[in-house]
Amino acid sequence: MPKKNFYGLLEKEIERIDESRTSKRDEKVISGFTPEKRAIIGGKPYLIFNSNDYLGLRHHPTVKKAETEASETYGAGPGAVRFISGTMQIHKDLEGTAADFHGREDAMAFSSAFAANLAVLHCILKGQSRTSLIDKDVLVISDELNHRSIIDGIRVAGLDKPNKAIHKHMDYGDLERVLEENAGKFKRALIVSDGIFSMLGECGDVGKIQAAADKYDDKYEEGIITVIDDSHGVGCFGATGRGCEEATNGKCDVILATFGKGFGSDGGYIAGDKTMIDYLRESAATYIYSNPISPGTAGAANASMKIVDSPEGKELLSKLNSNIEYFKNKMKETGFVFAVESDHAIQPILIGDAAKSRALTDGLFEEGILVTNISFPVVQRGRDEIRVQISAAHSKEDIDEFVEKATRCAKEAGVL
Repeated sequence: MPKKNFYGLLEKEIERIDESRTSKRDEKVISGFTPEKRAIIGGKPYLIFNSNDYLGLRHHPTVKKAETEASETYGAGPGAVRFISGTMQIHKDLEGTAADFHGREDAMAFSSAFAANLAVLHCILKGQSRTSLIDKDVLVISDELNHRSIIDGIRVAGLDKPNKAIHKHMDYGDLERVLEENAGKFKRALIVSDGIFSMLGECGDVGKIQAAADKYDDKYEEGIITVIDDSHGVGCFGATGRGCEEATNGKCDVILATFGKGFGSDGGYIAGDKTMIDYLRESAATYIYSNPISPGTAGAANASMKIVDSPEGKELLSKLNSNIEYFKNKMKETGFVFAVESDHAIQPILIGDAAKSRALTDGLFEEGILVTNISFPVVQRGRDEIRVQISAAHSKEDIDEFVEKATRCAKEAGVL
């Protein structure tokens, strides 16, 4: 059967990936957690240093209680998409909390931040077939290291090559160059960037991005829209957890984030002014035609946002920042090198070799520690790293244990 030929191609591609030691499908299966919140894998407890749960809120009793109460009130699932079976009050409550948290007029929740990026970029760049937004007079400008969800969102919009531009990573002079060169060529422009860049923990400067947009806004007939995906920043970065906007004294047109990282729950969301949100509720396919997050998840996310926006949240942020500084100092003392200097919970340890980074990760797993190795094509060749993720839930003893075991494993792997 000819179909076998195609499956043969798939098998060869799987073999290629496996030989490069970058495969991702053999996930570790977590069967539960110890009272100290170590993951249980194959009956063995593991310290977690590869989680996006930066404040430890997924195990917070108030968050779990809110999840249970919402499930008991509304059921386990949403029933259908919102425009068909109606919107549950818990989803509206969550969107109101998100809007207030960001100081915006409105917000809308999606099944994931990935789905939110697909929707926002497509709708602002191309719109729907029944609107006047479809034209070739739009330019999208993207940071060269933006997340895959942004890249795919631009692809889904189906723009021609002249309508797409990339500026050098976090080089806002280069961003201005692109805006200057294209002034008068397009009716509108959209600048899109990560807030925290997830592989390195770098903070994009929202203030400089918005300043560039404001500087060139009147050179585009329909202006310049700024979209920031700060999924790794919101909830855990900035003085009060407002992410890169807060850290860089900036404010974009559309802030996009997730409830699944700093807030310890799940699902994505955007916040902006009412006109933008109203338009997206009418246009975003991944909102209109896809189920929302479950009521329980919405209840948990709502509780988490309120915790972050409270004295307890400030204490958690302080603990997280203290842990980050302690970790950095201890690792530098032992001779490890960081890929970049990050003040975020993401701490990238530069290894520079795919085999060595995998060997170090495997060695730490044997020692009861979960970390993730990142290699090409996720990062550039020769920039292989171990992405360590710090949490407010870590104790100083946890960090000491990590450093001691990482040092021993690195020497065995030829890293140190």
